[in-house]
Amino acid sequence: MANTPSSSKLLVVGNGMAGARTVEEILNRGGGERFEITMIGDEPYGNYNRIMLSHVLSGEAAVDDEDLILNPMGWYTANGVKLHAGDRAVALDRFAKTVTCESGRVVDYDVLIIATGSNTFFPNMDGLREHDGRLARGVFGFRNIADTNGMLQMAQARDDVSAVVIGGGLLGLEAAYGLRTQGLTVDVVHSPGHLMNQQLDERGGSVLRAEIEKLGVGVHTSMRTTAVLRDEAGLVTGVSFVDGSTLDADMVVVTAGIRPNTELARAAGLVVERGVVVDDQMRCEDEGSVYAVGECAQHRGETYGLVAPVWEQSVILADVLTGSNPEAAYVGSRTTTQLKVAGVDVAAMGVKGPETADDEFVQYYEPRSGTYKSLVVRDGKLIGATLMGDISKAGFLTQAFDGKVPLPEERISMLFDVGAPSAATSVADLPDDLQVCNCNGVSKGDLVACVHSGAKTLTDVCARTRAGKGCGSCKGLVADIVACAAGGELEADPSADWYVPCIPMAKPELIATIRERDLRAVSQVFAELATDAKEDASAKMPLASLLRTIWGPDWVDERGALFINDRVHANIQRDGTFSVVPQMKGGVTTPEQLRKIADVADKYGVPLVKVTGGQRIDLLGIKKEDLPKVWGDLDMPSGFAYGKSMRTVKTCVGTDFCRYGLGDSTSLGIALEERFQGLETPAKLKLAVAGCPRNCSEALCKDFGVVAVGDGRWEIYVGGAAGAHIRKGDLLATVESPDAVVELGGRFIQYYRENAKWLERTYDFVPRVGLEHLRALLVGDEEDIVTGLDERIQTAVDGYRDPWKERSAPKSPAQFAPSLPLLPLPQVPVR
Repeated sequence: MANTPSSSKLLVVGNGMAGARTVEEILNRGGGERFEITMIGDEPYGNYNRIMLSHVLSGEAAVDDEDLILNPMGWYTANGVKLHAGDRAVALDRFAKTVTCESGRVVDYDVLIIATGSNTFFPNMDGLREHDGRLARGVFGFRNIADTNGMLQMAQARDDVSAVVIGGGLLGLEAAYGLRTQGLTVDVVHSPGHLMNQQLDERGGSVLRAEIEKLGVGVHTSMRTTAVLRDEAGLVTGVSFVDGSTLDADMVVVTAGIRPNTELARAAGLVVERGVVVDDQMRCEDEGSVYAVGECAQHRGETYGLVAPVWEQSVILADVLTGSNPEAAYVGSRTTTQLKVAGVDVAAMGVKGPETADDEFVQYYEPRSGTYKSLVVRDGKLIGATLMGDISKAGFLTQAFDGKVPLPEERISMLFDVGAPSAATSVADLPDDLQVCNCNGVSKGDLVACVHSGAKTLTDVCARTRAGKGCGSCKGLVADIVACAAGGELEADPSADWYVPCIPMAKPELIATIRERDLRAVSQVFAELATDAKEDASAKMPLASLLRTIWGPDWVDERGALFINDRVHANIQRDGTFSVVPQMKGGVTTPEQLRKIADVADKYGVPLVKVTGGQRIDLLGIKKEDLPKVWGDLDMPSGFAYGKSMRTVKTCVGTDFCRYGLGDSTSLGIALEERFQGLETPAKLKLAVAGCPRNCSEALCKDFGVVAVGDGRWEIYVGGAAGAHIRKGDLLATVESPDAVVELGGRFIQYYRENAKWLERTYDFVPRVGLEHLRALLVGDEEDIVTGLDERIQTAVDGYRDPWKERSAPKSPAQFAPSLPLLPLPQVPVR
């Protein structure tokens, strides 16, 4: 390729992690002057990190999070790369050297790179698809942003969604973890006998299963799914198995594996086996100007589904195409996996267990602590290792697996610090070419060079190199290497305590500044307080929430500051319709309310009327333009099932009817709901009141739970959860009257409103702040803050406005304009 003319047209089909990384490597070698680069991507975005989709699903990141977006749209323009986004390549003419897109666009090339990646494998089972081939409503893959958004919309539609995840590999467990974090009831179904059977042996899978079950996820192994069950309306109701048994579900997520996307190459007559066959220069067989890279490529009989080999292939291909090293050759990858699976650290490399009688096998198994370690040695060489729970020796084992360090005679020292360097002391001895971040292909040498080039903080290093911005399992090692490289002179990262990334203030300071300067709009906050006075998309929603917390109805609502749910005061569904949940205080209703709901359901053809776990009725499938009319006909207050706010107060029947009742839980629940209805909070807030310790209303696992214990006394529990995190609430105090419950409840909620991080549920907030500290502040008033909390919660209560009653005029012409129908989830190449 050394004589490639400067006007050569380089076309890359695929704008995923492989295609975009290859272009980055080409540009780094001066390829921008050598090639006119064009890319075709079937998704309407720039390149993003698919590994981060699990963080988006769990709520730990947003779709526009900078850790997710690797190459924003501006990057392509800045680097002279023409991107055809949202268009799919459908035909390759190798003789005319053209690629035709779904839109009809024809792009010619001199050099072509196929980087079409992989597709989700959907088993052939009844009920999975509609007659037109689309996935049935409620069935998802987990491969791209559209899949993730679809699951989130359905998960957030109501409080009692259940999901079945088919496939207990890495992707399936990440999907299960994310959905559980969203509060869904989740079951994982796996055909093999243990979880992650590709990476773990049976004992390792058993330990992992116990850890997954601790999260409240049901696990069903050795179960083959034969059909997705649906009702007459076509909605998912569950799955059935080969033995005839069934499992109920509203959502089915298929993560049964991936398949290289080779349709374009196969139709063009390229050599395709499992993947597009390439040689050591990533060149397609019998074709001098067509190359393939990434998950769609098959090299020496192997295809790779991990990112580390993709990075290696990208480097080789860039060397070959730019002429910087025409003899560069890819000889395959020895894959090592280090990641976090549903919150559990896992590292795996090579074989899972002994394969011959002479193999040495060392195994440590401690289910109680969730720890499993094993290694396999053959002829003095490490050929396999597995770590779970404690992966502190992963760096040393990776070196040994690559043959870079000799094995100690005492094999157990490779798993524990017994006669071998500890993880802390061995960082300096790690080789520079050790890959620390597998997700983004960052080596120790890259981290050290970044520090030496002037990076001042760990955050700065991670931002520049992308280390730690994937699964996150390498963050500890990254921190150790960076600290070692800095010689102890690395500066502390002040942004760790900022409420939003672009404003250098912790939340209490930010609240005080907003009050002092009378800032009432998100744009004002950006203009006056952001470090570069620019708007940061990821900061808009938390700032809007904060302004509503501070100013109540007197904040300035600007277009684009709120998520669609908050703009139209209803919960968007997968098909673009909305869910409406009217308030039923304490779960109590009347025949009149029920008649209104029935009449509205009939009048507007509501396809699903559902009783929720929060003791309310959900009307699903309402058109956007009908929302104001539905609210008017219902003439009931909003139940706020769509917002980051106080949602509902669940109650039992208490003393009026229950023979076990010790307190009037229903009346107290209604009083709490009337007082705190609709209050803006950092994350959703669920309350419950139980009339006796039998806890029928599940008060012990709510954000704020109250239990009658007799003699007029009530126990108050905070920080409970029955969603992804199963946590019994902590006993904050025992009080003597319902009025005292309401009073202390207001103090706790206001303190949470003012001090919790954005999207931080109370089950994280309470342990972070500390129960004793909360008692000292809210019960003992040791810092003299109770009066202020009482005053501010009263101001918030006085400012309550029911958004369903304020319908005089839309805030914008589009607020209640008909929604565009959501397109079906694409079954297209994702690279």
